Amino acid sequence: MSELLRLATAGSVDDGKSTLIGRLLYDSKAIFEDQLEAVEATSARMGAEYTNLALLTDGLRAEREQGITIDVAYRYFATPRRKFIIADTPGHIQYTRNMVTGASTADVALILVDARNGIVEQSRRHAFLSSLLQIPHLVLCVNKMDLVDWSQERFQEIVDEFRDFAAKLDVSDLTFVPISALHGDNVVTRSDASPWYEGASLLHMLEQVHIASDRNLIDARFPVQYVLRPYSADYPDYRGYAGTVAGGSFRPGDEVLVLPSGFTSRVMAIDTADGPVEEAYAPMSVSIRLTDDIDISRGDMICRPGNQPSVTQDVEAMVCWMSETAALSPRTKYGIKHTTRSARAMVKDLQYRLDVNTLHRDETATELGLNEIGRVSLRTTVPLFADEYRRNRTTGSFILIDEGTNATVGAGMIL
Repeated sequence: MSELLRLATAGSVDDGKSTLIGRLLYDSKAIFEDQLEAVEATSARMGAEYTNLALLTDGLRAEREQGITIDVAYRYFATPRRKFIIADTPGHIQYTRNMVTGASTADVALILVDARNGIVEQSRRHAFLSSLLQIPHLVLCVNKMDLVDWSQERFQEIVDEFRDFAAKLDVSDLTFVPISALHGDNVVTRSDASPWYEGASLLHMLEQVHIASDRNLIDARFPVQYVLRPYSADYPDYRGYAGTVAGGSFRPGDEVLVLPSGFTSRVMAIDTADGPVEEAYAPMSVSIRLTDDIDISRGDMICRPGNQPSVTQDVEAMVCWMSETAALSPRTKYGIKHTTRSARAMVKDLQYRLDVNTLHRDETATELGLNEIGRVSLRTTVPLFADEYRRNRTTGSFILIDEGTNATVGAGMIL
């Protein structure tokens, strides 16, 4: 079974994100002939001298021109080594919330930079958001290198400038690659145009990047989503706890502890849709059976007695605000959804609002508006079983919900 890699592309408008994705799809033979014919015909109609591969993903640009809500566009392709899901996130600052949504599950962030313009405000903002979302691998693609005559000096200038900025961020793996998405140089295969570049092509890099160790395999976490009690003559007393493993691993015989009750038991068996398994690890969806009958329901957490998440009603978090109608301000109440647990929460305090372009903290801020990010203190009606977001992206994140409209108004990362 080939491994799945989730990519998020980011970058300033017209830095070539759509062309790069089109090039990856085209050169990896992931598009149908009729799609290609349609793109060729449209390119010719527009008077282009070449096939405009950006049109493969640019159903979105027409939406943008019409002023419709812009969301993340997802594209799928596969090579013999890996399957890929690309989240094409919008470039404008007014779509910060869409960038946060699209990149929240990504393994790799591709940040595009126009070689002529170098690092711009949006490059810094997307790099900061990628580090805030704890995306483990960051690839800076210096695009349109053909327009600066494949200058090694220009490439190095951009690399040095970005390294200086990234030093302020929490980035563990940073790679640089010079490309021309339009002509396909260094995208799927290495190009002769850059003999000074000794690294791999972008696709080779994406096929080889090691993501198995990015998941938290230490802290066993299993938020219970549903209790299975099917009637079956083979299993008259079947009681399984269904959900998605959020961290670590579970095996039959493991001693486990259930929160919030604190009762302990052992794993009797682990079932999947394809039958029983000897080990469950993130992000598998399984049903866990225990040796003891314990009162367990949706929102409870199965973990290890010696390795428990923090059980708290006071939460400190970075929140990206997504509501167009109302700002986040102290003393406001919201619904909160954390793993499978739902509760109500009150905003105790807004400690500061963060300028995502300069990283300046405005401690005089009294509210968070649409697309703004700040550090917030919350008090919940019931305890949450949480880890730091940097340790576990699943048990460290939550959403805030407007109880009147049931709309998601905020996304939070626990500190």
